[in-house]
Amino acid sequence: MCCTTNAAECECPTYEITLKWWKSPWSLRMSLLPNYSGARISGCWTLTSDGRGAGDGSLDRLLPSVSTGLSPRKRTTSQCKSEPPLLRTSKRTIYTAGRPPWYNEHGTQSKEAFVIGLCGGSASGKTTVARKIIEALDVPWVVLLSMDSFYKVLSSEQQSRAARNDYNFDHPDAFDFDLLTHTLRKLKQGKSVKIPVYDFTTHGRQKEWKTVYGASVIIFEGIMAFVDKELLQLLDMKIFVDTDSDIRLVRRLRRDITERGRDIEGVIKQYNKFVKPAFEQYIEPTMRLADIVVPRGGGNMVAIDLIVQHVHSQLEERELSVRAALASAHQAQPLPQTLSVLESTPQVKGMHTIIRNKETSRDEFIFYSKRLMRLLIERALSFLPSQRHVVQTPQGEDYEGRTFHGKRITGVSILRAGETMEPALRAVCKDVRIGKILIQTNQDTGEPEVQLHYLRLPKDISEDHVILMDCTVSTGAAAMMAVRVLLDHDVQEDKILLVSLLMAEMGVHSVAYAFPQVKIITTAVDKKVNDLFHIIPGIGNFGDRYFGTDAPPDWSDDETDEPSY
Repeated sequence: MCCTTNAAECECPTYEITLKWWKSPWSLRMSLLPNYSGARISGCWTLTSDGRGAGDGSLDRLLPSVSTGLSPRKRTTSQCKSEPPLLRTSKRTIYTAGRPPWYNEHGTQSKEAFVIGLCGGSASGKTTVARKIIEALDVPWVVLLSMDSFYKVLSSEQQSRAARNDYNFDHPDAFDFDLLTHTLRKLKQGKSVKIPVYDFTTHGRQKEWKTVYGASVIIFEGIMAFVDKELLQLLDMKIFVDTDSDIRLVRRLRRDITERGRDIEGVIKQYNKFVKPAFEQYIEPTMRLADIVVPRGGGNMVAIDLIVQHVHSQLEERELSVRAALASAHQAQPLPQTLSVLESTPQVKGMHTIIRNKETSRDEFIFYSKRLMRLLIERALSFLPSQRHVVQTPQGEDYEGRTFHGKRITGVSILRAGETMEPALRAVCKDVRIGKILIQTNQDTGEPEVQLHYLRLPKDISEDHVILMDCTVSTGAAAMMAVRVLLDHDVQEDKILLVSLLMAEMGVHSVAYAFPQVKIITTAVDKKVNDLFHIIPGIGNFGDRYFGTDAPPDWSDDETDEPSY
């Protein structure tokens, strides 16, 4: 803390310190603080968080601004993401759950996610800082992972001690670091994970765990975020939130009494016996490991702005344009061997003539689409593995036939148009399990997005052969997104069959190149995609023609509730 509130009168030694990891060098005038290797955003600032010239002053300046625009955190369970799983800013919607919409042309993550570690004492404002960073970053896919989710399961005796405020939740031994490290490593690699939900009122984990995906940016916050060496190696940027101990105590009293139903005596007892000693012994010493120390928490917008600029400089190197990559890929290449097109018999050609005709009534469109779907599903089933099987006929003779060689068959429809193919699959595949994925288009970028509350997959799908259903595929981005989600759930690539009534060559190439082991089955392939990524000559907006709804002006051939590509 600076010796005076007047920067002009300050006699503390000052240094010009360049934060070398910034894309553009930033020289900051600050007081030298010994014993800290990181750059501490504090001391003799010539600017305060709101841009006015001042230094560190009264207690009020240590408190975050009341008018932050963020609702206070009220919860009795741990959170691994914001509730609900998105934040809305003036510029965009930020998804804090779901899969990032794009990977490289191979269908894999181009680079690992950028992981920000936030450490600080209990009630120091780590979550507020995290949410401020998320809003200021203005990137569409961010995961917020809380260390609170990874408290160990307590024994009966430990449960009793916790109920008496006599169990030390502020000790490293209270956390499941093995699970935490494994989870963060998978998230960094872009894989899906299951996150436990810890209930602070019962001091135990809830039965249902949350599914979370990797993202462009992962913000990991917790009191012991810098304690474990393996965890430290996963962090690309380390931030320590430094808040006055009196402020932290007041916040903890308010939180534990109003949100967790505890009495004031118990909270103070726990603070003096466990929280304060743990901070001094385990948490405060890790401040030296931080790249940046942020005093005053979420109220320090200068520090947050600097953090955001650095993250932006890192993300700029990782950006990919979906449309540019798709449009330029695999031009003039022969159709892949993984593609199977239904034989164009007079019957198949006649059905296509009817459903492609813009004058066809809705009843006829539905009738002939269903006929094609049935033929398409039958064709797809012929690619499932089979084995020799001998049965005895009613005449007492042996018949050598074939039977399915696998555990189960599961159908997954890409909503909404893909759902129209489910009856055809059920008609020919008894007791088939069905899953659903809703893929929507970001109206600003045109990139497909998956939201977890529209993702429903059967349990143990990793062992199944999966028939992925979508009625039309133009660029293939939505289909690739769906395949990526299945791979996240450990479905083997060679067990996925993508079936579609109509595909464009561009979509076929994109899917086949990204996922060479996925079998692609369709009734027809059209050569062209126009500037709006509509299949030419195409079939129109299948979902709107089937369900009798009006197509938006910018409809796409990759069918979803919103147009996708």
